[in-house]
Amino acid sequence: MLPKRRRARVGTPGPDSSAARFPGVAIYLAEPHMGRSRRAFLTRLALSKGFRVLDAYSSEVTHVVMEQTSAEEAVCWQESRVAPPESGCARPALLDISWFTESMAAGQPVPVEGRHRLQVAVPRKGLPSLVWMPPYACQRPTPLTHHNTSLSEALEMLAEAAGFDGSEGRVLAFSRAASMLKAFPGPVTALRQLQGLPHFGEHSCRVVQELLDRGECVEVERVRLSARYRSMKLFTGIFGVGVRTADRWYREGLRTLDDVREQVQRLTQQQKAGLRHHADLSTPVQRPDAEALQQVVEAAVEQALPGATVTLAGGFRRGKLQGHDVDFLITHPEEGQEVGLLSRVMHSLKEQVRVAGSALPWWLLVWSHSGHRELPAGPGPVPPALAPARPRAHPPSPEEPHHRHLGEHFERELRRFSRKERGLWLNSEGLYDPEQETFVHLAAEEDIFRHLGLTYLPPQLRNA
Repeated sequence: MLPKRRRARVGTPGPDSSAARFPGVAIYLAEPHMGRSRRAFLTRLALSKGFRVLDAYSSEVTHVVMEQTSAEEAVCWQESRVAPPESGCARPALLDISWFTESMAAGQPVPVEGRHRLQVAVPRKGLPSLVWMPPYACQRPTPLTHHNTSLSEALEMLAEAAGFDGSEGRVLAFSRAASMLKAFPGPVTALRQLQGLPHFGEHSCRVVQELLDRGECVEVERVRLSARYRSMKLFTGIFGVGVRTADRWYREGLRTLDDVREQVQRLTQQQKAGLRHHADLSTPVQRPDAEALQQVVEAAVEQALPGATVTLAGGFRRGKLQGHDVDFLITHPEEGQEVGLLSRVMHSLKEQVRVAGSALPWWLLVWSHSGHRELPAGPGPVPPALAPARPRAHPPSPEEPHHRHLGEHFERELRRFSRKERGLWLNSEGLYDPEQETFVHLAAEEDIFRHLGLTYLPPQLRNA
């Protein structure tokens, strides 16, 4: 049983504004720097005074209240809203928290004065405007192709190196900053454009500034050329080798694949297979190969359980043309039918290998001899691409090689949003409400976004 956790519930009056004392006033409490708990408290306070508070920003909003937010950031936030005012309607006032507190003290809306408004300073000529972006990757679209590839790749390299050193804090810091750059609506040409963005700390800013000024960063180049980074990246690229094993090998003086081959007697069966097929496994899998593998798996699944479906997941589902693994999610519309299915599918594929032998493609030969894992039985069908997808063309070892972490940033952020902002737990079994001690019924992945109050983002916009 997952641990209980009380969560604040933000209630609002119904759509009938006549229930409120001030029907002409509709407040929206914006969250850039307010936080869920603070917003819930202010909402309850306003409701107790008879004010109308809306959960979602829409054309009904008359007063937007922000806390610790600059005027420029507020304007960028407002311009990014998906619900512009209806024709003939004025934009709602952008107000500092002072208007809210004075209104609560007075028990009625106080007149909006200049001191309450967030005044926008005249921008200096030649400098780009600021951009507001939501703090969670699951709240913002991230296309496969973006404007700041060189900047994001530099930060992702630092994140990968931090993972090799076991520094999860730096992994998250660099990964989140890189994710912000991927979703940024235009090319970053000045550090000022990143001012106020969440999860963009001083270290990431220094890296970006150096790249903008010089075209390269000393720290990034030092990492790229370091013997440890290069060896760790080489070793974790071997099927069956995770960060801990790679670190032990490096500390023992191993640096190359030939060094590892000399220690072959110490390797697991997976690692021996990974070393033997390293050249093939290091070659990116092209989309046609992934689709061919899908057809093979689909045939085996149909034979084992008619009616089951195979979804191509992972990077290929997000629109990539090549990748280093192929993820599938195998499901069945009738709950419980999927139990034991993967073992039957693996048996079928191994039988094909036994009959056809070397005539089969290398990726099927490796995959059919590798380990696999079934997802636990949950309360209903697990929506695709929001849970770990198994099996894969060459699955990770139990250590889970670090490069997988960078590809799972969107899913990790979705789970973090669920927990911190909604008090719910999202994992491979489903969406769990610890207050009600029950799972939320989900028939499709769109239901997760809808239940969490998020705009649905298709897989092609989840390249965070």
